[in-house]
Amino acid sequence: MAVEKPHGDLDNYEELRDELGYDYDDVGEYVDLAADLRSVVDGEVRFDEYAQVLYATDGSIYKARPAGVVLPRDIEDVQTTVRVASEHGVPIIARGSGSSLGGQAVGPGCVVLDMTTYMDDILEIDADRKRARVQPGVVQDHFDERAAEYGLKFAPDPASSNRATIGGGIGNNSTGAHSVRYGITDAYTEELKVVLEDGSLVHTREVVLDSDEWDAIVSKDDREAEIYRTVRRLVEENEDEIERRYPKLKRNVSGYNLNKVVYENDAGETVINLSKLLVGAESTLGVVVEAEISLVTLPEETALVLYCFDDLLDALEAVPEALEFDPSAVELMDNEVFRLARESEQFSRYEEPIPDGTEAALMLEFDSELHDDFEEQIGRTNAHFVENGDAFETLEAYTDEDQTKLWKLRKAAIPLLMSLEGDPKPYPFIEDATVPPEELAEYVEKFIDVLEDHDTSAAYFAHAGSGTLHIRPILNLKDDAGIQTMQSITDDVTDLVLEHEGSFSGEHGDGLARTAFNPKMYGDDLWKAFKAVKSAFDPEWWMNPGKVVYTDEEPTDMRDNLRYGASYASIEHQTKLDFSDEGGFTHLVELCNGCGTCRQTDDVMCPTYRGMKDEIATTRGRANMLRAAISDDLPEDEMYSERFQEEVLDLCVGCKGCKSDCPTGVDLAKLKAETKYQYHEREGIGLRERLFGNIDTLSKVGSRLAPLSNVGQKLPGSRLVMETVAGIAPERELPSFRRESLQDWFANRGPRVDPADADRKVVLFPDTYTNYSYPRPGKAAVRVLESAGVHVEIPADTGPSGRAAYSVGMLDTAEERARANVERFDEYLDDGYEIVTIEPSDAVMFQDEYLDLVPSATAERVAVHSYGIAEYMDVHRLVEQLPLEETDETLAYHGHCHQKSTGKDHHAVGVLRRAGYAVDPIESTCCGMAGSFGYEAEHYDLSKSIGERLYEKLERSDGNPVASGASCRSQIGDEYDETPPHPIEKIEERLPRS
Repeated sequence: MAVEKPHGDLDNYEELRDELGYDYDDVGEYVDLAADLRSVVDGEVRFDEYAQVLYATDGSIYKARPAGVVLPRDIEDVQTTVRVASEHGVPIIARGSGSSLGGQAVGPGCVVLDMTTYMDDILEIDADRKRARVQPGVVQDHFDERAAEYGLKFAPDPASSNRATIGGGIGNNSTGAHSVRYGITDAYTEELKVVLEDGSLVHTREVVLDSDEWDAIVSKDDREAEIYRTVRRLVEENEDEIERRYPKLKRNVSGYNLNKVVYENDAGETVINLSKLLVGAESTLGVVVEAEISLVTLPEETALVLYCFDDLLDALEAVPEALEFDPSAVELMDNEVFRLARESEQFSRYEEPIPDGTEAALMLEFDSELHDDFEEQIGRTNAHFVENGDAFETLEAYTDEDQTKLWKLRKAAIPLLMSLEGDPKPYPFIEDATVPPEELAEYVEKFIDVLEDHDTSAAYFAHAGSGTLHIRPILNLKDDAGIQTMQSITDDVTDLVLEHEGSFSGEHGDGLARTAFNPKMYGDDLWKAFKAVKSAFDPEWWMNPGKVVYTDEEPTDMRDNLRYGASYASIEHQTKLDFSDEGGFTHLVELCNGCGTCRQTDDVMCPTYRGMKDEIATTRGRANMLRAAISDDLPEDEMYSERFQEEVLDLCVGCKGCKSDCPTGVDLAKLKAETKYQYHEREGIGLRERLFGNIDTLSKVGSRLAPLSNVGQKLPGSRLVMETVAGIAPERELPSFRRESLQDWFANRGPRVDPADADRKVVLFPDTYTNYSYPRPGKAAVRVLESAGVHVEIPADTGPSGRAAYSVGMLDTAEERARANVERFDEYLDDGYEIVTIEPSDAVMFQDEYLDLVPSATAERVAVHSYGIAEYMDVHRLVEQLPLEETDETLAYHGHCHQKSTGKDHHAVGVLRRAGYAVDPIESTCCGMAGSFGYEAEHYDLSKSIGERLYEKLERSDGNPVASGASCRSQIGDEYDETPPHPIEKIEERLPRS
């Protein structure tokens, strides 16, 4: 049956960009090509400098500026683009999410086909045949989510599956942790529709050799016939070399699959299926525009057990033994992965259970299709590896939640390693060499010798069960010596791989990193055959040149086109914020390794990407643009241009999701605040930014003038004036003001718990919105805290937190407010008080940003003793002290993105549940309002587009909406005409009325 587009069918991406005024002025030598493409392509054509920078990198160590980018809408667009580019003599690269690690998705002077924006449909899922038809741009996790409705899944599961596309996986012949059980992508790719270099479309599938169908194909005088004849001839002529040279492994994704293109099918017929050859070809033979894939049944249950070893080689020696127990996955992590996870804000909680002294751990998964009794099976493996083996401790995980924690730790290994401080990094270039599992320990022992010979070390992790270890030597590729060492290590490792009859690439493909070594790995005869295959499909060699094969005139060299390289230089700016913890502004920018986690659609980041599906709206895109701006990849002072500010920085909503969700911790919200500040220093501050940055002052005036100030907003023409003068979206309902502020109310009321009788004392911080517009959560917090025996003060002498000023880059103002608050809070702390906020973004301001604005021991003290209201109640278990009435109400809780980014989101769920509510935590990203962002006229539609994800999940929930953030409540209220309450209001509802 046909399946609708996953995660909503938003076709307004281009319209959103038009509203934002994106500039796609063509540059360089490709202006005529761009014009010709625009005249015939329905999709988007971008040949401007920003597009070139954005698509110059992928998840690898390489960088090469393309000619431009095309976002095709359909197969015809792809055909047209290929034809026009070929006529201009410009190569083509097909690209999915750009998460590839070998440099497959970059190339100098190419036209990049980004298949992810429009060509991402699931066309059909045939549950009876266990088949599906998809477009290449569909993200694998999105597909698996839909296939799971039929009890099915696509078997290959790369660690990047939450953003990697099925088309990219076909191009790379991807696999993942479960290759022990299922194999790799070529086993599940049945039919393809492929655009060749001349723009023709071919349909590859099983063709029985010497059948009528075969004769009909090869009798023609066209490209397709020549391909079939050539491939068959090459397979037959090289039968002995194919048998001798191709490794006998579950994983080999190097070279062309001449060993798999001719085979005996289930009916016992000898067939040729070019689909198997196109898998892993890295778009060097053609562009896949549609795929029919086979699926496997989804196991109903799985279980994990992790075995801890005090020696890496002991863990590796245990791998072939582990395979005897029929696991569906056998994964390895070493102590370097654990160390980095321990130091990571996002992943430290997943590393906590790992016992001290663990030098390496083997993780075994069992599924219900192979094992009936998990506990019995794990009991057998425990007896083997612990009681009679070298493992000293185990971690068993039977629930989905516990298993997810271990898998998140394992999948984070690659990007975590790239977060190492300084220029030396554990770079990917020989990291997926594969050997038979029974030889893995011996191979690694010799590998260690190679590293010692080159005076470096590495981390070890990944798919031990299939003999694939991701081993990443730590090198400085900004240095000539480091670059030459990379080449030398690769020479030695390829020798070692050949010695063990292994594969140089068991997962990440050839790309720019490994193509140069294919002649060495396969020998002269097969290398000539590879080139003949290339020429048959692509006579002019226009398709992704330099990958898999190369010409004698232009050999591929792994040292060329490096992202950094010996000539790379960048400018380290003098900054207002403290970047010492990140190693400086530049180092924080360069932490982005291109892994593309920001293109995922779970967790928090990156909300604007989800709203508009544009590379420039990702954390990676912004980091790439910043890196280009501080090096020589963009014109001097480009970072201070209006275009850079509007297209790169203004679309960052400051959700801080990247600080936690980005495995390397690229804190774009902080980088944006600093860069906006530097821009203001040069160009001044605009009216709207001044208004929003000083919203507390405006709100104070509005409160004093209420209700007259509220009437003014309702006058005819007032919304047009606000849009014209200040750029405020007329569709938005602005907050109204209360005559009596929260501070006024409390001053008249006073505290009801004597400090001498209280176990705890708090300063309840009066944020701007709660103080002047919506005091109910503040009043509820006072009543709840006092009911729990807490003495509460709402000071009249504290100013705003500075969050609003910080968000628009008014850092001098933010610093002034931070300094004043830190000094005042310090006095309260001396008297035994703690600081509690209603608004989550203010709590995080005290806990995080104050440390950058006014770095000091006092600021650190304030950070330690600051809490959001739900966090405070949860940490001190105050709900248990309340005389609450019973309720059967269900709540749908949406957490603030700042809470999520700092790991504080669970507190509200916990206190609401202990207060008697059934709580459905909504797994959603930023609501889209993001403070002032949703009020800005040019961002209104994007804000609503981001919010669609939240609305969809609220609609599917049985609970009544509740949200901590004022922005979140406004966004939800605008959609449903009823503003949801703050969690503290729901707790206060359960208190007896006096």
